[in-house]
Amino acid sequence: MALTFNEDRNDTIAAIATGLTQSGIGIIRISGPDAIQVGDRIAKTRKGKRVSDFEPSVMHFCDITDPYTKEKLDECLVTAFHAPHSYTTEDTVEISTHGGVYVMNEVLSLCLRQGARLAEPGEFTKRAFLGGRIDLTQAEAVMDLISSENDFARKTALRQMDGALKDEIESIRERILHEEAFIESALDDPENYSMDGYPEKLKRICSDLVDSLNAMILRSRNGRVLRTGVRTVIVGKPNAGKSSLLNYLTGEERAIVTDVPGTTRDTLEEKVRLGDVELVLTDTAGIHETDDAVERIGVERATKALDDADLVLYLIDSADGITGEDEKIATLIAKRVLSGNTRCIVLFNKSDLPGRVSDEDTKRLFRIAMTGAGKAPDEVINYRKIDSLHISVKDGTGLSDLKDKIGQMFRTGELLSSNEVLLTSGRQLQEAVKARDSLLLVMQSIEKGMTEEVYSPDLMAAYAALGRITGEQVEDDLVEKIFSEFCLGK
Repeated sequence: MALTFNEDRNDTIAAIATGLTQSGIGIIRISGPDAIQVGDRIAKTRKGKRVSDFEPSVMHFCDITDPYTKEKLDECLVTAFHAPHSYTTEDTVEISTHGGVYVMNEVLSLCLRQGARLAEPGEFTKRAFLGGRIDLTQAEAVMDLISSENDFARKTALRQMDGALKDEIESIRERILHEEAFIESALDDPENYSMDGYPEKLKRICSDLVDSLNAMILRSRNGRVLRTGVRTVIVGKPNAGKSSLLNYLTGEERAIVTDVPGTTRDTLEEKVRLGDVELVLTDTAGIHETDDAVERIGVERATKALDDADLVLYLIDSADGITGEDEKIATLIAKRVLSGNTRCIVLFNKSDLPGRVSDEDTKRLFRIAMTGAGKAPDEVINYRKIDSLHISVKDGTGLSDLKDKIGQMFRTGELLSSNEVLLTSGRQLQEAVKARDSLLLVMQSIEKGMTEEVYSPDLMAAYAALGRITGEQVEDDLVEKIFSEFCLGK
């Protein structure tokens, strides 16, 4: 493991491992070379047995007593874990106290007075990583599990904690390393290692690996929306029904609804669950040209919200027909759909009124938008990144179909029924993209007839990027940043 941490693991740390709120029980965790000794000083069974005499991983009923004042602080269950058979791979003592905040703090303070220091956020898990018990993906999965808010997030975190992502990444790294070893052997000993036909073979191998990484990247982008919600922006020209749609989906009047265009001048955010998907909804100001300074700020914020969106719900007033303003907004959306991972559903609202929008008008809008964004519409529509639906926010017509369309766009059914691994953080996804791009450079170099000396560094760049996902090749400051985001006691 290519780590250069200056971490001082000779000290013993302690922290409250459960939340610092009143509950039935609380857990104080002590870990490090002196953890057992700290336990010996403060914990003893009614028969006089000390922590150092405990059977490993077996709870013992103890009195927790200050060794100097002889005051009993609590009656607790105490468990000793001997290195390396513990969460941190170090000697560890866990004290299950009564769950009052004052009691937990008193027991923790007693541990600190006996030589332990207060653990930093995530330090127990960091020690598990440094001790080699888990890799970086498994460490991140610990926080994913703690912060999970739905069944998909929980199952994904547990699979990652079991090492599913680590195994898949390591499998790709091993294939890359095998090819790099052959190249180096051929360069060092050309008489015994022939490169005849090898570049084409390597190109095929890289192509397979690129396909694997692309599938993982796409799954992960779709999977994120199931874990954290679909960042959804409702856009349209003023008075198209955006605020009415937000109120309908949330079941309450979160936005002001009037016949006056431009009523919404800021962005409103709300969460709502549609089937298997949670939408993080943002209602925006109507996008249009305006001389009103306040409205203009709202329009700018609406445009900015598009940049961060997974899904755009684009409302068009079908009673008015498709206007020039609608075409401009559609082009604005299309540019983001083409350049990133944004999806769009065009909602033709007020279908309960005599309509002025035909299927041909819809196709024309797509053509204008795609042309304005610099691409043909069919390519995007076939990729299911853009769809349309006729609705009425007033009577709910068509809105039951919205859930199904969103599920189809993000492949939620496939992901929920599969056990495929996902990249669960932006950091992991970024490194996977770097690895894929490096492998593409190898393929391009081979196609151009470049020598091994040219494409070998790109091959190893892919290897290094994947190593940063698991933590095999990672800088100190990145590890510090990752674990600093953990909660105290974990």
